[in-house]
Amino acid sequence: MSIVIGLTGSIGMGKSTVAAMIRRLGIPVFDADAEVRRMQGPGGELLAAIESLHPDTTGPYGLDRAKLARAVFGDRAALDRLERLVHPAVERARRRFLRRHRARRIVVLDVPLLFEKGGWRRVDRIIVVSAAAWQQRRRVLARPDMSPDKLARIRALQTPDAEKRRRADFVLSTGGTHMRTAADLRRILACAGARRGR
Repeated sequence: MSIVIGLTGSIGMGKSTVAAMIRRLGIPVFDADAEVRRMQGPGGELLAAIESLHPDTTGPYGLDRAKLARAVFGDRAALDRLERLVHPAVERARRRFLRRHRARRIVVLDVPLLFEKGGWRRVDRIIVVSAAAWQQRRRVLARPDMSPDKLARIRALQTPDAEKRRRADFVLSTGGTHMRTAADLRRILACAGARRGR
């Protein structure tokens, strides 16, 4: 049975970079966000159901995210309906991933909302990727179509970094060099792989 590690971190903390490092070490990584994008892409399994909920938000190129965002913005009930559609599909994909890699010693679930959506209950160990607040802000505001207001709204939906760090088994800092982060990651994975249970 694999040791299942949950990888999470708030926006701009470097989680995607860390996930790529883990893949380069030969460890299977399930990317929940990538799975959602696949399901909502051209021919994706969720398109018909999304279209029935929100007409004219999908097409031959998949989901029009801007249209869907406008359709659900400020509508908690609509967002809840969408989540009830997406989350079970992601859960089925997660289970397929775990079955496919059940012979591996370690597998990693890359889940941005690990704490927010209860995913922490389904992993053996948790790695939280973190950096200083000023580094997070600088990274995020360098992205296209990002603003301080948008960042504030996103952060309000996420468990605070301090709380994530408190609940983590391991905290991986991305505030230093790429080489330092990679070395710290290897040490954490070696430690996590040697321990079972919560």
